[in-house]
This record gives sequence, C-alpha cells and structure tokens, in this order.
Amino acid sequence: MERKWWHSSVVYQIYPRSFNDSNGDGIGDINGIIEKLDYLKELGIDVIWLSPVYKSPNDDNGYDISDYCDIMDEFGTMEDMDNLLKEAKNRGIKIVMDLVVNHTSDEHKWFIEAKKSKDNEYRDYYIWRDPVNGKEPNDLGSCFSGSAWEYDKESGQYYLHLFSKKQPDLNWENEKVRKEVYKMMNFWVDKGIGGFRMDVIDLIGKIPDKMITGNGPKLHEYLQEMNKEALRGNDLLTVGETWGATPEVAKLYSNPKRNELSMVFQFEHIGLDQIEGKEKWDVKPLDLLELKKVLSKWQVELEGEGWNSLFWNNHDLPRIVSRWGNDKEYRVESAKMLGTLLHGMKGTPYIYQGEEIGMTNIRLENINEYNDIESLNMYKDRISKGYSHEEIMNSIYIKGRDNARTPMQWNDTENAGFTTGNPWLAVNKNYKEINAKKAIEDKDSVFYHYKKLIDIRKHNDTIIYGDYKILCPEDKNIFAYIRELNGDKILVVCNFYENEVNFKYDEKYNSAEILVSNYKDSSNLVENLNLRPYEAIMYRIK
Repeated sequence: MERKWWHSSVVYQIYPRSFNDSNGDGIGDINGIIEKLDYLKELGIDVIWLSPVYKSPNDDNGYDISDYCDIMDEFGTMEDMDNLLKEAKNRGIKIVMDLVVNHTSDEHKWFIEAKKSKDNEYRDYYIWRDPVNGKEPNDLGSCFSGSAWEYDKESGQYYLHLFSKKQPDLNWENEKVRKEVYKMMNFWVDKGIGGFRMDVIDLIGKIPDKMITGNGPKLHEYLQEMNKEALRGNDLLTVGETWGATPEVAKLYSNPKRNELSMVFQFEHIGLDQIEGKEKWDVKPLDLLELKKVLSKWQVELEGEGWNSLFWNNHDLPRIVSRWGNDKEYRVESAKMLGTLLHGMKGTPYIYQGEEIGMTNIRLENINEYNDIESLNMYKDRISKGYSHEEIMNSIYIKGRDNARTPMQWNDTENAGFTTGNPWLAVNKNYKEINAKKAIEDKDSVFYHYKKLIDIRKHNDTIIYGDYKILCPEDKNIFAYIRELNGDKILVVCNFYENEVNFKYDEKYNSAEILVSNYKDSSNLVENLNLRPYEAIMYRIK
C-alpha cells in the first residue's frame, strides 16, 4: 500500500462548544482552541477534527448549517478561523473540517427559497413529496424519533428530514446541489485545511420512495464525482461516517484504486452493548468475545484493500471509560488499557477531547438539565409509551450524547477552567479530581500514557503497517494480539476486567521488551503472565 501521511497520524476531535471558552460567554470558541494548541502539541497529535463551526441556528449543535462559508457568531469570525489554521500549521497540526452535506438547516438560504413555491429554482434542492391518502408519503422514520416527513402547509407537500425537522435533506440527485457542495468544499480546501470528516455520508444516495436511506445505488458514483471535483490532487484525509458499513462496503469507500475516501468510521463494535433488534437505548452488557471478533474482523478484512479508523469515543457516544472500563476504583488503569488496546491496532486512531485525561459520563437528575435533542425527543417518546422516568434516565446515563459534550475539564478552578461565565452545559462534578492540569503534573496519568502511545506509533512501522493476528480468541477476559512486519513483532496484552487472570504466550522468543504498560512493575515473562485488574502491556518480542 502506498504510504500516506495520515497512516501514521493521530487525530484529536474537538467539539468546539465544549472545548475552551476564551470570552466568558459560557460557550467554547475558536480563540479558545488556539489557546490550547500547545497542549495538543504536547500530547503529540498532528490532526484536529473540528466538529462544525459554520453558521447555524443550533437545533442540533451545529450539525444544522445555515451558511457553509461563514462562522457561527458564538464561535468567532472567519478571521479567527484563518488564524486557527495558521497557528495550527505553525505547530505541525492539520485541521480536518466536519462536512455536513446530507442536510442543511431549514434556515439555509436554499431552503428559505425552496419553501417559497413549487416553481422556485431551489425547490428541487430538497426532497418534496405529495401526501398519500392525506398522510405522510411513507413510513420512513427520523433518527430523532417520529416521522421523517414534515408537512408544509403553504405548498401542501411534505419535505424529508432524516434527522430534526429543522434539518431538511438535500436532494443529491440534483446536479446543481452537488456542484454547490463541491464549490463549498473547494472554498475550504483553498484555505489550507487538511481534509474532511463527512457526516452521515452513507445517506446521500438515499431513494426515499423505495425506503432506501443508507448505501443507496448511486452513493459511490457521487463520492467518486466528489473526489474528482474537490479532493483529488490535494492529499487530504477524508473519513466518512458510515453507520451501516460492512468490511466489503468499507473497501468500496477506502480502496485507494477507487478514488473515494481515505477511510470510514464503522460502528459495528459500538452496537455490541445494544439489545439486538432494539434501539440504542436498550442496553445489554458487552460480551468481550463479540468485541474481539468484530475488531479483529475489521483488522484482517481491510488488509491491503482499505484503511481502518480506530475510535472508542466521539461527540455522539458515551465516554469509553464509563462504558466499558471502570470509572470508579480503576478509572486510570482501565482508561489506559482501553487506549493501549486501540492504539496498537492498524488504522488511524481518533482521540475525543477529554479521553486523554480519562473524563467520565455525567449523571444529571433532571431531564431539563440535558441539552441533546436526541435524548430529549427519546424521553418524550418513551414517557408517552409508558416507560418510567427512572428507566429512561438510566438509558441516558449510559448512552446519552451529552455524556461526551460536558465541558472539557482543564483545571480545578470554578467550571473546570472551561469558562469564567455560566457554562452552556453542566460541568461534571468530578473536575477537581479529573482535569488536564492535574494530569500534566502527574507523570503516571492517562495523559502521558496516551502521549507514549502516540509516540510509539510515530516511530514504529510495525504498528502502522504490520499484519494483525488475534491471540486466545476464546478467552473471556483477555484481549491479546500480535502485530508483525518483516520479522519485527509487537505483542499487545490487555486484561479487560478487574479480575486477576493468567496469560501464556506459546511461541518461542528470546526477549520481551516493554514498550508501554499501565502498571510501573509489569513483568516481561510473557510465557506465564499474571495480569492485574485492567493491566495492559505492549511488548516488542525478539
């Protein structure tokens, strides 16, 4: 496989609203990000994925865009954005923008025009249908509960919104829409960005009349056209959010010969603690054997034909240390273990803000204290179906998106040093114990473990390009694997739980050098290894 700069990169996702507030209005902003670039440089990342900073009425926290070529007032100005690009470049950090082109805001000028009449030149930029028997055109549902069709009284038609009714879906079958999107992408490429993360990109090929949303028949045709018109020749990192992707589908997106994307986010592992056939809110305990099977499948099946993204967290997912680690007695150990497990794999790792200091989920008592539209809609929906308040809140504590969106915990001063004002969302009460200042002062912190993992990747081709082989696939406590390239072997051994367990490495070896471990005194006798709670060790085997 031809080497690309993003093969050895580590990406850090920033959710601007919650990262750092520079002006005391309680909302994170672009200048706040600039203030923290040296912190990110110290961590060692070389790419920032920036969640949307475009002009938006904020129905879905910036994923409802009213102007793609302007900046949200709360976040700053285009001058601030240009300054962020310049300051990041000075530190060797590229900025990847979030591209949201499945839908716009209903306050985008295209939709304002489209609503004026059926004859308006922008009408066909969106998806409109006549009522069927006085009702919605069909049973397509919104990802945020309820129907995906919203009635427009003025024209007597319905428009499609796979998310909020304030997020009408764009009609990608209209060539003018596609040209507008590519023009906007080139606007940002010309500013010097490092690429795009593409929000729900697998939905742009939808055929609503046939109830097809993801992976529509023209999806890859559109992506190849996008590549040709806006990406090719610019050496950009492009990652598509593709909830329904299988390894076969992922190869279509990320095989370099096909000229589409660099990689995709697949979410097969993310659904493993959901009761099959139910909604994400219906949770079950994680089965480690299933996790090993899924992650290993993705490691092996894309070999030579695609590229993996590696992630536990993002702005839509709960904090991994609370989800599959232990955020109480073994918070530090389990956060480091989960980091080690992921960063030893093949692909480009993504760190979500706060993950590198082991930030945890939040528990707010009152539903009114939550901000996320998905959680609020689900609460209403489930109350009406007879679920108890306690049941619903428990689901939100485990899976709600606001778990990831609480303000970044910088220090132990008021509001965790995030703002001098009133924060837009509650700060987690544990900020006095868990914060970046404390992590930087403690050489055994989660922060320095992540810094070490990033450094190991930068200096080991075996981690970047080596083959992957799972070890002890039937062990219910241990996740272990080998990475190998040209005779160089790296062994990763992780105890996934708090019980002490034994691991045996059966192959012959002369020595095992510890590259990184989450205990100070881990053993290098890998033929008979007693692992303590959440112990994780990465070895070079000779």
